Formats: sequence, structure tokens, C-alpha cells
Amino acid sequence: MTSPKRTPLVELRDISISFGGIKAVDHVSVDLYPGEVVGLLGHNGAGKSTLIKCLSGAYQADGGEIFINGEKASIQNPRDARNYNIETIYQTLALADNLDAASNLFLGRELMANGLVDDAKMEAETRRIMGRLNPNFRKFNVPVSALSGGQRQSVAIARAVYFNARILIMDEPTAALGPHETQMVAELIRELKAQGLGIFLIEHDIHNVMKLCDRASVMKNGKLIGTVDVKKVTDDDILGMIIMGKKPA
Repeated sequence: MTSPKRTPLVELRDISISFGGIKAVDHVSVDLYPGEVVGLLGHNGAGKSTLIKCLSGAYQADGGEIFINGEKASIQNPRDARNYNIETIYQTLALADNLDAASNLFLGRELMANGLVDDAKMEAETRRIMGRLNPNFRKFNVPVSALSGGQRQSVAIARAVYFNARILIMDEPTAALGPHETQMVAELIRELKAQGLGIFLIEHDIHNVMKLCDRASVMKNGKLIGTVDVKKVTDDDILGMIIMGKKPA
């Protein structure tokens, strides 16, 4: 008996985006399944960030379609993306340095009680979600400027997960981190995978891709070179796709 065909969480189908006559993304199709990490690779200017920004609502595609859970989606802005349970964690993390973890988690979406901000409830909820994601996190009452890079990533990830993200876009989450912090973020990503989230990981480091991703989609000059199962290819295969634009044999 054949197993039923799974429906992708996300399907970007035949996406094209141009800026002033230059095709930044040229008829690219990628998909993402629940509990999967798909790495997006390519040199600067390859089109990977532009492609993913049309899923986050930052850009609108000139052509192509987006499907969420098998249904056609209309994403005109970041609010639309959030309504589809899509959250983006940018390299800058978009945290307010002077506020603590709970205030950042609920920034712009504060919990209220009797017309007042309910700080106690927000801290309790932050402790609960952090307990699930990063049990070693203890610095709840200091500004996030006092946190390490990995701890700041934890706060940004917790914010996305708390607001029911099912699809997470992560832009080079370990770029500015040391080995220990990188390991911490890797564990967070594995935990999110286990909870059934789908993650697009924009990444330059091939070792991270081989370690964290199920599949890798490589772009060059706005085109998709191919999508490969990382268990079936080597670092050199992926490097060849990035540099030469050549799919592995």
C-alpha cells in the first residue's frame, strides 16, 4: 500500500522577483515540510534572502505562487505572514536592548489585566516557554544587552514560538557566535524540529548546513541550482553547486 502524500507546510512555486530590470529571483521553487530544516545557500547576491523575503512579507513577488498547508496564500506584508504563522528571526534579532526578556517577548503584543500591562503574567509565560526551549536560561530580569549572543537568540526564538510560529525563517543565526553559543542554537533548532516546526535556514557555513539541515537548496545568480538531501551529498558537492552552479552527479 502506498503511503499518503504529505502536504508541504510551505511551497514557493515558480517565484520571480525583479529590481529595475534585474532578475534577483528567476522562477525558483522550493518547499518545506513539518519537522524539517531546509538550508538556503549561495553567494551574496545569489537571491536566497530576496526569495525568502517574499515569504516573510518584506517583498512581493512579480510572478509565482505561495502555498501554505496546500492552500494558496496571499502575503502582502509582514502582518499577513504572521497570520499564516510565519515568523522571521533576522541576524539583527530586532530586540530592544534596554528591555528584559519578557518585555522583548511581548513587545507590541503585551498581556493586559484590568487595563494595565501584566508584567507578572508576561514573566511567568516567558519562564514557561524558555523552560521548554532553553532550560539553562536564567537571566530574566536584566536588559537583553547584558545577555550573550546565544541567549539573545533564545529570546528571539522564544518570541516566535510563543506566538505559534509553524514556519520559521532564520537568517544566519550563528554568524556572530562562538563555538559554545553555536552549539546552543543548534540544540534550539533541533528542539523546534522535534516540535514539528518547519525551518528555512539562510546559511553561509556549509558545516552548519550538513549538521542541521535535512535538505539544502542552492541558488546562484537568482536561479535555483537544485535541492539535495544532505545525507546523500558531501560538503564538496554543495560547494560545487555554490561555486560552479553544478548539481552533483
